[in-house]
Amino acid sequence: MTTPDPARLLALGRDYYLPVYKQREMIIERGQGARVWDSSGREYIDFAAGIAVCGLGHCDPDLVAALVEQVGKLWHTSNVFYSEPPLKLAEELVKASKFASRVFLCNSGAEANEAAIKLTRKWASKQGRPADKRVIVTFKGSFHGRTLGAVTATAQPKYQEGYEPLPGGFRYVDFNDLAQLEDAMASGDVAAVMLEPVQGEGGVTPAAPGFLQGVRALCDRHDALLVLDEIQAGMGRTGTLFAHWHDQVTPDIVTLAKALGGGFPIGAMLAGPKVAEVMGYGAHGTTFGGNPLAAAVARVALKKLASDEIAANVKKQSQALRDGIAAINGELDLFSEVRGRGLMLGAVLKPDYAGKAGDVLDHAAANGLLLLQAGPDVLRFVPALNIGDGEVAEGLQRLKAALSQFARQ
Repeated sequence: MTTPDPARLLALGRDYYLPVYKQREMIIERGQGARVWDSSGREYIDFAAGIAVCGLGHCDPDLVAALVEQVGKLWHTSNVFYSEPPLKLAEELVKASKFASRVFLCNSGAEANEAAIKLTRKWASKQGRPADKRVIVTFKGSFHGRTLGAVTATAQPKYQEGYEPLPGGFRYVDFNDLAQLEDAMASGDVAAVMLEPVQGEGGVTPAAPGFLQGVRALCDRHDALLVLDEIQAGMGRTGTLFAHWHDQVTPDIVTLAKALGGGFPIGAMLAGPKVAEVMGYGAHGTTFGGNPLAAAVARVALKKLASDEIAANVKKQSQALRDGIAAINGELDLFSEVRGRGLMLGAVLKPDYAGKAGDVLDHAAANGLLLLQAGPDVLRFVPALNIGDGEVAEGLQRLKAALSQFARQ
């Protein structure tokens, strides 16, 4: 079999992809655990995990086995018929969540958030609230997806520019500002507050201590729903299976995706008892959502991500990353802080280096490290949750080399 020419493959991307991504000039060919290899055979430590998707690393043998077994049985039925894997997954998600009554399975985080937005509006409608009293409050710096509804919920103008007119019924306030949220809800037209327990694209910014509890109290006072987007922060990434467990609140709706499928596309919206019976036949749907392949993989991923071993490793490797970044910063003095929870960390560049996160990523890739940014000023660390000691140590060595080159420039 002829080996594809990397230059030819890169040319295909330039010629035929809609140019909405700025990929680095490499062809990733295979992965194993927390390492990947490109088409030239070069190896990288992966601190990106497909944007927090590959929570169990690449080609986890249990996920591979689940997929291979299901591939030989059934790929698709549509939701006109039942099949076993999504039925079992729905039951397991409800039990694992400790709050939900029902589940809607879909294909992505954006779809899960669209379902949450629609469920919120349907709930408000059935309460008799007119259309102008079904406002959803979200927070500046948030990211909820790229579909038109989800991008309107995303309170970042850079994602919305050029897509006007945007859907109405959204209101934005500053993250971690309870007083501002209280003012935004005072008119009595708010149906839900939607937020990420740790903002991802907005700079890896966690909810402040007590903030989620304060939001829950305001929602209760104003008869509004609490909707938590755990697409990036959920499924063990912060050290608990669900990110809101740190804050000891009970949501009405939670959305999931990313690590739930371990790299196989899937999304889910979990609905608590207040809203679980609101939607009836025909109120929403999906052709591919909850297909047997995705559900079979997600069942295994969920079980592994909920384990004590994963939680312990997240805590251990989070501290190792924090200590390693602090040691590097002691020499190079590039970062003003490291923030986040668990293995969802952001290293914030000092003002002298503002806007240069992308440059650091280029140096990282050149030194065999895959890394992400969260905005122009923050390096984002979201490796596999089962990453080992040696891979963290080696990744930090490569990070130091990359940052040293960046600093010299």
